[in-house]
Amino acid sequence: MATTTFNLDPAHTDVTFSTKHMMVTTVRGKFNTVDGVLNLDLENPTASSGSFTVQTASIDTGVDQRDAHLCSADFFDAEKHPEMRFTSTAVESKGGDDYRVTGDLTIKDVTRKVAFDVEYLGLYQSMAGARRAGFHATTKISREDFGLTWNVALESGGWLVGKEVKIEIDLAVEEPAKVAEAAASA
Repeated sequence: MATTTFNLDPAHTDVTFSTKHMMVTTVRGKFNTVDGVLNLDLENPTASSGSFTVQTASIDTGVDQRDAHLCSADFFDAEKHPEMRFTSTAVESKGGDDYRVTGDLTIKDVTRKVAFDVEYLGLYQSMAGARRAGFHATTKISREDFGLTWNVALESGGWLVGKEVKIEIDLAVEEPAKVAEAAASA
């Protein structure tokens, strides 16, 4: 079977992250503006591919002052680097509905290979008749690998901002209406 392009549904997609603050508490946040496409081969999922972008200025940790600092040159430098991008390069089956999706993650014009553990949650038909699919993906990265090196040493030892960042994505995609209509009439 050929691949079918599914567009990301930003209203039902969450890109969230967490990292340690002062070595003991966890700060969580999300990016509110995301876009992307998946080219899904439903019969041979390892032949699938995808890419998505996240607008760095859409960061939301629930604290305006922290969000402004994260958008500054100390971290994402959102004015110079408005997007983070991920493009898959390989999909490997781990058995059942579990996959390992490897690809190129670009933050602040630094690109590194990153692997996401991805669970395929299923395919269903929306109320409007289009096919939709859902996925849950997780990974961990070192923010310093991407040039996000700002930090403050604590007098008691350790760092103000954790170096490891956990990323969690709940991804919803939908087949474009024209494709869904053609499939329905065939």
